[in-house]
Amino acid sequence: MIVYGICLVVGLIFTLVSVMAGHFFGHGDHVVGSGGHVEAGADASDAPGISIFSPTIIASFITAFGGFGLIFTQFPKTSNAAISAPLSLAGGLAVAGVLLVFLRSVFRHTQSSSESHVANLIGAEANVITPIPENGVGEIAYVVGGTRYSAPARAENNVAVANGRMVKITRIVGTQFYVQTTN
Repeated sequence: MIVYGICLVVGLIFTLVSVMAGHFFGHGDHVVGSGGHVEAGADASDAPGISIFSPTIIASFITAFGGFGLIFTQFPKTSNAAISAPLSLAGGLAVAGVLLVFLRSVFRHTQSSSESHVANLIGAEANVITPIPENGVGEIAYVVGGTRYSAPARAENNVAVANGRMVKITRIVGTQFYVQTTN
């Protein structure tokens, strides 16, 4: 029973210290200019996200193992360590597994790349909002998923395109869109 209590307390203290350190001192783990955050841990997928070896997942397992152990020792049928330990292990693994799946889902949605979305814009219609001068750059507006975006644009054939004209996006080079007028 003492082992379960130690696991519960150590897991909770680690979690609280991590939260407080991240809140008050969390800016130290950022690379200057990147605006990013690094999650520690190794993962076989080499994809961004969270690993089973992440301190967050390990702490959740230890905390859950201790908590379940304390609960199971209170019942006469599960108070024996030979019964409560495997049940606590299963409970800790379940909690850590659910947290891992949840966090990976969150990371997958928040860290997905927009490059594939930009590639899907080829052939989409846009509206010229700043005239495109001959051999020059103007600005277009296009709508994706109900959200309006704008981007610098050049005419594919280097002709002037008036404000308000509808155009078709033909290619994207860097951040500059190339367009062609539609009839």
